[in-house]
Amino acid sequence: MSLITPDFGLLFWMTVVFLVVFLILWKWGFPVITKMVNERKAFIDDSLRKAHEANERLANIKAEGEQILQEAREQQTAILKEAAQTRDALIEQAQQKAKSEGARLISEAKAEIENEKQNALRDIKAQVATLSVAISEKVLRERLNNDALQMQHIQRLLDETTQQATTTH
Repeated sequence: MSLITPDFGLLFWMTVVFLVVFLILWKWGFPVITKMVNERKAFIDDSLRKAHEANERLANIKAEGEQILQEAREQQTAILKEAAQTRDALIEQAQQKAKSEGARLISEAKAEIENEKQNALRDIKAQVATLSVAISEKVLRERLNNDALQMQHIQRLLDETTQQATTTH
């Protein structure tokens, strides 16, 4: 016997054992192995499909996120613009109110000053009239301290009065 060429009996039994093992594997081993390979293939295909869907969803989420961020920026700009307009309107309104209040206060102050001025003028006129009467009374008393001067002065006043009466008619 040689190591390189096998004997016929050995070859026969090796073939029989091989066929028995092959039939056993064919009946119970290969279906299980094939089933496991198919399940693994289905799992990998499903995982790839889910990964692809997840990538698509992620891309959609990123796009939506960018869109939402852009809308938020636009809303922020609009809100800031509206706030600036409101601020300007409030400032303008406050300025107008301050101007009208200032004008009203100035007008009231002018009216009060005019009233005080008129009161002061009335007081001065009354005092001047009182002083004039008092001075006139003293002057007349001094000038008319005798009866002849009094009669002469009365006569002169009557003559002036009658002349004025006749010239006006």
